[in-house]
Parts: sequence; C-alpha cells; structure tokens
Amino acid sequence: MCAGAGGQALGLEAADFDPVVLIDSKSDACSTLIRNRPQWQAICIDLAEFQPDERPDVMNVDLLSGGLPRVKSVATLSRPEDAEERRVLRVAIDLAWRIGPRAVLFENVPELVEGQEFESDRYWIETTLAQIGLRCSWKVLNASDFGVPQNRRSGFLVAMREPWFGAFSWPEPSGSQAPSVGQVLGPSMASRGWSGAETWARNADRIAPALVGGSDRRGGADLGPTGSKKAWATLGVNGNSLGDEPPGADFSPEEMPKLTVEQAAVIQSFPTQWTFVGGKTSRYRQIGHAMPPPLATAVGRSIAKALRS
Repeated sequence: MCAGAGGQALGLEAADFDPVVLIDSKSDACSTLIRNRPQWQAICIDLAEFQPDERPDVMNVDLLSGGLPRVKSVATLSRPEDAEERRVLRVAIDLAWRIGPRAVLFENVPELVEGQEFESDRYWIETTLAQIGLRCSWKVLNASDFGVPQNRRSGFLVAMREPWFGAFSWPEPSGSQAPSVGQVLGPSMASRGWSGAETWARNADRIAPALVGGSDRRGGADLGPTGSKKAWATLGVNGNSLGDEPPGADFSPEEMPKLTVEQAAVIQSFPTQWTFVGGKTSRYRQIGHAMPPPLATAVGRSIAKALRS
C-alpha cells in the first residue's frame, strides 16, 4: 500500500517476499514501479477504492505492508487537507481487517510510536487489529544503523498472529558505520571535472540529514525546511533547490553544489540502476518519501524469519 517509488517493496524483495500487488494513487510513482519491475502488478488507484473482495489473490497474504503518508496528531491539524494522511491510515487498518494477513508492516513518523499525542491512535490500532488476532509491536529505527548514509528515524508497526508473533524480534543494527555523504557522492561530484570535488568529499565527512520529500500541496524540489537546508550546508550542499547535473569543470571550487535527483536516490540507498519517472519535483518527492530499501530488508528479514518458524 502507498508503494511510491518502490523503496519498501524493493527492500522486501531482497528479504524474499514476492509482491502480489502494489497500490499507489500517483501516476508517476506507478510508472516508476512498472519501468523498473514490469513483472510487478502496480495499480494506480486511491487506496480507499481498492476492493480486496474482488482480488482473491490478496486475501490472507503473508504480509500486508505500507509506507503510509506522514500523519499529524489530531491536536496539530491546521488545515482540512492535513486530515488526508489520517484518512489513509484508517483505510489501511480497514484493509488489514478485510484482507486478514499473517503479518502487517506499517512505516510512519517516529511520533506515532513514541509520542504521547498519538497514544489514542496506538490504542485504536492495537484494539482494532486484535479483533482479527494480530498482536502489535512498535519500534523506531534509524536507517543509518543499517548502512544508509542518512540520519533517518522512522516509526514502525509490526503486527502478527500467533504463533509467529512470539517468534518475532526487531532487527539489530548492522554494527558497521554508515558511509559518509562524501564517500557515496564523491565519485558523481567529480564525474564532470569539478576541481573542488576531492576537497568537497573530504569535508562532507558525515551522514546526511533526513531527506524531506515535502507535500504535494505546496513547495517545489528542495531539501526541506530551513533547518534541513542548514544541516545540508554544513556538508557543503546548497539545499535551496536541486541541480540538473553534477558540477562541471567551470563550477567554482568555493561554491556549494546542489544535489541532483540521482544523488538524492543514492543517499536513500536505491540501486543506481533504479530509474524514476516524472519531472524533477515528482522524481525527488518519490525518493524523499521512500523507505530506504536496506531498512526495509532488515525489517522484512525479521518478519520472514518469524513466519518461517
């Protein structure tokens, strides 16, 4: 559900899950899925319009997963359109009820797991899923603990039936340090002859702040709010917009380069051969909203291990 550019599905594929169907409401995201995995069945539809009763192949699947839109607490809703994310959450829980999977995996904001303002939401989710025999476990994981060069904390819900729930445990950090921005982007920054690339890579010696996809309802292709842009500036990156290509030989070594869409995908740990469909803003938002595939793989392997027990 809410498959986007396929980051979560790609990671779960590496954990030996085969997708039955992928659902997203945005045409560019669906086209990205089809471009990269033509064997996957992508359906471009509002999640609320999906009728599992008409798709017997999805009933009682091993895993129902989704990277759901970032919800806000009821107390912080400032616009009527901000309630859209909560609508999708309700639809996702309803689909879990109707499909009856052995396991559920939802990814969202860390506050949904940790925040007191979401306590009633967690209670509602747990009691609703308990009615179909699913027990819930919540966890916040940082993608950097699983090799992603990005300080990206995500909130997770895994719900499973017994006896598999008792065999589930959350993945442990890999134990190795994630590569720095300079390490993963140095080659592309130097690819067009920029004389400042080596120095830039040496100074970009930390992992990236979290990529911010932004809202489809406002803004363009940039690296997020002021705080995010300042964090990128400490790594020598101009976050005010995205570049069309890496800096060339005529780019001053004193200036800060902009990230390209392709470089953002590297920060998100997509495979280099994964291509994105749409204009620059659409492609960047697909990347920024995605779940880093290595993180999805780690959680997926823990789920698969429990289901095989």
